[in-house]
This record gives sequence, structure tokens and C-alpha cells, in this order.
Amino acid sequence: MNEPAKSKAELAAILETLEAIEYRKKYRQFDYFQPYPKQMEFYALGQKVRERLLIAGNQNGKTHAGAFEATCHLTGEYPAWWKGRRFDRPTKGWIAGETSLVVRDVQQKKLCGEPGVDEMFGTGMIPKDLFADKPSLARGVTDAYDTIQVRHKSGGISVARFKSYEQGRTKFQGESIDWGWADEEPPEDVYAEFLTRTVATGGMMFMTFTPLKGRSSVVIRFLDEPSEDRGFIAMTIEDALHIPEAERAKIIAGFLPHEREARARGVPMLGSGRIFMMSEQSLTEPPIEYIPQHWTKLWGIDFGIGHPFAAVLSLWDRDNDVIHIHHCLRVADALPIQHAFSMKQIGAAVPVAWPKDGADREKSSGEPLAAAYKKHSLIMLSEHATWPDGGVSTEAGILEMDERMRSGRFKVAAHLSEWFEEYRFYHRKDGQIVKLKDDLMSASRICVMMKRAGRAVTLGSQVAARDTTGVAAGTDFDVFTGA
Repeated sequence: MNEPAKSKAELAAILETLEAIEYRKKYRQFDYFQPYPKQMEFYALGQKVRERLLIAGNQNGKTHAGAFEATCHLTGEYPAWWKGRRFDRPTKGWIAGETSLVVRDVQQKKLCGEPGVDEMFGTGMIPKDLFADKPSLARGVTDAYDTIQVRHKSGGISVARFKSYEQGRTKFQGESIDWGWADEEPPEDVYAEFLTRTVATGGMMFMTFTPLKGRSSVVIRFLDEPSEDRGFIAMTIEDALHIPEAERAKIIAGFLPHEREARARGVPMLGSGRIFMMSEQSLTEPPIEYIPQHWTKLWGIDFGIGHPFAAVLSLWDRDNDVIHIHHCLRVADALPIQHAFSMKQIGAAVPVAWPKDGADREKSSGEPLAAAYKKHSLIMLSEHATWPDGGVSTEAGILEMDERMRSGRFKVAAHLSEWFEEYRFYHRKDGQIVKLKDDLMSASRICVMMKRAGRAVTLGSQVAARDTTGVAAGTDFDVFTGA
């Protein structure tokens, strides 16, 4: 029996639903935004610091991320997954870029839709029905907006103004703002004035740019000058999930050689300041699924006194003299028991090499820091890491790592994104190593320094019964074979 024909009312309801879906797709792009992990980290950082930077390659999603955050603050419509700062009232913000033309074609387009096309107004990140009025136009550039007004969830009206660096520092004076978004790197004087506008309101500033100007004063501010009120997140082409993996190599090859690291991975042109110069591709290897039993394993750690705790698990193929970085951990704001638990899930039977500051005593307990980790069943070496001659030279560690990298004897598992993030930014300033986001690099150097202490044990969360035949009491490894 045939189904009865749908009534006109039913058909009208279906048509209305389809039209509503089409309208939402066209005019509420905001609802369909799905952040990548690095974008999520960037938003969450806003809860902790006043100045933020998403330093990323071209087409990695940095401007899209900035447009979404600006929309959140203008509308008050924060998604359930949002862990960043929130405003429960209407806000005032500035949106700035290099020139008025660029601002129109990039940020204004991202937020409001295609410039100069009435039908496309409202197809950007800001939902069309939340514009409180028609945007006011700027002078000098066709279809460029000066000010937009957006309905805030609380019932009031948020206001955002578009500005450009070409207008100069004086155009960034005047009113106080709750937030500022700079897309592409501003000159230092413009950035300083821009940031100043947020002081009176307790506001914030966030930037999204590719560091094509190298180690400029603004980049140095974030990379070299640590502050509890400032932070950055690095995003690379590998983090841009909208770019198919098969296409990434082609895209990178299309950039000029001297700009590839900046355009693909957001790495400032550090020049002579950069410590390791080998390409990431030359170090990368697929994760090793079968690990030969005779390879020795060693944890190297950096305790995280005033910075994140870091641990690196190295494998040493002594036959070919190749060190493989197999796993790494970087954790902030956690306790030794938590660090130890994470390490034991990966390699409970692996000895742990630690730096000299582990012998310092904690103020609270009065015991050496290394002892706090030993209490949680990590196989801590009995003394801090040294070279065979007893020295602790950092430069010797860097030299050996560099020599190994250049000769193909230092490999890193491709999935260790945090390790590669530190590798890109590991550099010197005035001849001194910049001690910022270098935790995994330090832990790796400890592994290289103490490779002789590794043991041929099985990875996993279980500690096998230890054969101490021929090994002096209280020694965690055979000093002659390293096994």
C-alpha cells in the first residue's frame, strides 16, 4: 500500500526546516567552528595572562582563531568547551592589521562577510542577526568599516573599531578597551600603545601572526622575556588539520627556502641565535613499534623549578650509536607523585637521570628534590648527571646533540609535537641560552650526557625482578656494561 501523500502543511514545515538550516549555515558560521588543539590552548591561556600570541605559519588557522575569539567577546556567546576568559557584559574592542586594505580583506571579511557585497553581509563569524546596526564606513578605502555594533547576550551593545598600523602610534591613543586583536605583527610602538589601552579596564590583548620579521622586538618580548602575564602558543602546518597530510610537503616546498620554517611552522628567523639548525625532517622518524631488547633505555628529567617538569625517554642503539627520543612528558602545576605515575606507565623499569639541582633541598620537606621522586618508586640514579669525567657542561651536551643530529645519529619520534615545538625556539640571546620553553631540550641533554647509565629493560608499567649479580649494592645499573 502506498504511503499517503504528505499534506501541504507537512511539506511547508519541511521546506521551512531546510531553509532554516541553509540560513544557519550561511549566516551563523560561528556555530560550526571546531577548534584545533593548539587553538584551544591559545584560548585557555587567556584565562591566565593579559598578553597572548598565537605564533603560526601561513594558512594554519591563526586568523580564523582570532576572529572566533573576537566574536565570542562581542556577543557573549561562549561555547560549552570554552576555557578562556569571558565577559558577562558588552565589550569594547579594537581589531587591527598592517594596512586598512588588508584589514578590510582579512579581518573584516572573516568577521562580517565579503566586503562590498550586500548579499554576503553577515556570512562571516559574527551572526547576521546579532549586528545591532549597519556598520559605519571608514574613510579612504572603499567598503572598509570603521565601527561595528553587535548585540551582546547580556542585552547591551558591544562595539569594535577597525584600525591599521599604517595610521601610526597616535591613532592607537584615546579610549580604553576591554580587548584588542592584532592580526600580523605590529611595530613595537604601536603594540605598546595598543596594550596600554587595556590597562584601565583590566582588559587583554591577543595577537595572531606569522613571524616573517624574524626576531623583532615584539617577538623577543614573548620568546625571551618570561612573564606571568604573557604567553605564546606555537602552531604549525602539522597542527592545521584542514590541510591534508599528503599536501603539506607540497605547500612547504612552494615557499621560498629561507622562509619555509616561518611560513610553515611559525618559527622566527633566529639566524645565528638558533642553537640547532638541522631541519625537522632530518630528525623525524616514525614511532618505533618493535624495540630491540638489547637497546638501552634511560629517562632524562628536568625538575621544573619555576617552570614545567619535563621527562624524555631515550633509546640507545649502541651497535649503530644512534639515540632515539621515544617519548616525552611536559607538565606544569603538578606534583612529583603525578610526574612519577605518568613516567611509570611508560617505563617503570627504566633508570632516571637527573640534573644537579635535584640535590637541592626542598624548603617544605628539607629533603633533596631527587629523593621526592625516588619515594614514588622511580629508579633514580644515585648521583646527579655528569659526563664521564665528572663535569656537567651544558655546552658539551649541546655540542654532542648537534653532532649527532648532523650525522644522523639522533632521531625523534614524529608524534612528539611538544619536543619539536621547543626545538624550533631553542636559541641564544647575547650568547646565553634563553631559559624559556627549553624543558624538554634540557631533559634530552641529560639523556645524552648519561647515556652510559641506560639499561636494557622492557618498557611498560611493570618492574621486572632485578638481577644484581656482579653489581655493587646500592647501584642501579652495571657501571661497566650500562645494562
